[in-house]
Amino acid sequence: MAESDVETRAHAEAAEPRSTHVLYKAIPQVVVLVLTLIGVAYTSMTRQALIGYWEFLALITGLVCIISGWPHARTRPERVRLVWTQALHWTAFLVAMNLLLISDVQRMLSTDATGLAILLLLALGTFVAGVHTLSWQTCVLGLVMALSVPAIAWIEESALVLVFVLLMLLVVGGVILTTARRGRGRDDRLGEEAL
Repeated sequence: MAESDVETRAHAEAAEPRSTHVLYKAIPQVVVLVLTLIGVAYTSMTRQALIGYWEFLALITGLVCIISGWPHARTRPERVRLVWTQALHWTAFLVAMNLLLISDVQRMLSTDATGLAILLLLALGTFVAGVHTLSWQTCVLGLVMALSVPAIAWIEESALVLVFVLLMLLVVGGVILTTARRGRGRDDRLGEEAL
């Protein structure tokens, strides 16, 4: 029995550095995800297209793609190829984003539609870059960004329902916390009486 406890502790200690390493490697993707969510929230609240913001985020995402693809490029020629392919990839997506801003196109699309189309291009670019850099984290980031496009539309359509759900969650959470505190206080008093 003691040997299995030692083995369990050894496995847990071995897994801990690995999990922190995985979390450390995902920091760039988390930063891009947070920036995306900030942009989505701002777009939903103000109903303004954040064209410059999404272009900036495309450049940051391109840098993150290079960082995440770097471990897979082991030789100098592979790393040069990685940088050039990502630079060309993101330049093409930036050009596509800016094509949406041409005045003839702008007359056909609303501000909301332009912002969502640019975000969708950014999501597609991120997913494809993740495929090319062999980074599953970047692919997942692209999928989450793509899912934020319908989320923005849904949030705008159901803002009142979301406020109601948020209030209900706060009430339920408050009841659970209050009940848990009372239960801990009761357990502490019972433990003191037993001594």
